[in-house]
Amino acid sequence: MQPAINNEHTIRRVKAARRFSLGSAFMYIVLTAWSLTTIYPLYWIVNNSFKVSSDVMNKSFSLALEPVYVNYTTAFDRINIGKSYINSLIMSGGTVLFVLLFGGLAAYVLSRFTFKAKRPIYSLLYGTLLIPAFATVVPVYEILIKTELVNTYWGLILPQTAGNLTFATLVIAGYMTTIAKELEEAAFIDGCNRWQMFVKIFFPVSRPAFASVSIFVFLWSYNDLFSALIFVNKESVRPIVALLNEISSQYGTDFGLMAAAVSLTVIPVLVIYLFISKFIEKGLTEGAIKG
Repeated sequence: MQPAINNEHTIRRVKAARRFSLGSAFMYIVLTAWSLTTIYPLYWIVNNSFKVSSDVMNKSFSLALEPVYVNYTTAFDRINIGKSYINSLIMSGGTVLFVLLFGGLAAYVLSRFTFKAKRPIYSLLYGTLLIPAFATVVPVYEILIKTELVNTYWGLILPQTAGNLTFATLVIAGYMTTIAKELEEAAFIDGCNRWQMFVKIFFPVSRPAFASVSIFVFLWSYNDLFSALIFVNKESVRPIVALLNEISSQYGTDFGLMAAAVSLTVIPVLVIYLFISKFIEKGLTEGAIKG
């Protein structure tokens, strides 16, 4: 009787392993196919950035066996992409800094304090997410004109900070609610005031949420062509996404130059993502669980 039971358990394990193997294989095939839809376009752009314009048109899918670097030298010398780089990093970096500061403080208040207006504030924050950004362009532009902030760094930093503040507050507040109250009580016993508690306790513990918010805010700010064309269309403060839009009109037939400019545009995003990618999944998932 015992050998029959063992054989039955063995058969079940084999069937389970077979199902797991087939399921895992299918999952990896789907994920690989999906990743190729993202990786291959990036490879295609970088590869064509090392070709002259005629080769991009005639041999766009062939490997650049004899790469040329004239597109990159032209990008820095003729269209001054370096200045646009600096402008984008200043504006996007400033936006991230202010969003994390004000959003983090607002999230700390909403997650750790109890007051009558708390639920209405949450309702108001969720309601603002339903307002399209295009609906606020005219009043924001009028405010910037009256304050003489059009075509300045602040002319893009302030609107983008306001636009991303709701998202940052809700994500960080959701994460901070999971922090144990015992940690807060221990900090009070040690003599921490509210500001010290935020800086020394809640900010370090909530780093995954802050990292998740920072990469999303940086991406949205860095890639915001619509706001850049309206609020900062002057060449001295023009971000890199607005420069890409002008390359197509000034050098419309130079596809190699356009590919090089796009490749240079993607580099900062990839570098920043590589440094903080380990925090993103943790920040987005743990904030949804209340402990």
